[in-house]
Amino acid sequence: MSVKVELDIDKCQGYANCLIEAPEIWDFEEATNKAVLIQQNPPEELRAKAESSARGCPAQAITVVVD
Repeated sequence: MSVKVELDIDKCQGYANCLIEAPEIWDFEEATNKAVLIQQNPPEELRAKAESSARGCPAQAITVVVD
């Protein structure tokens, strides 16, 4: 099974909940106050963290697609 994480940067409000939930997948750019996706295709063992980061985003800027 493959996992793909997508970020709508225009929706990102800089809450950084994604980084708190999944620091292996996300970073934060303080200059822009936006999330930075560092693993678009994380391994299956990070799937739960990817999904948690999407659920925890107040701006609903994150989508996780599992094939």
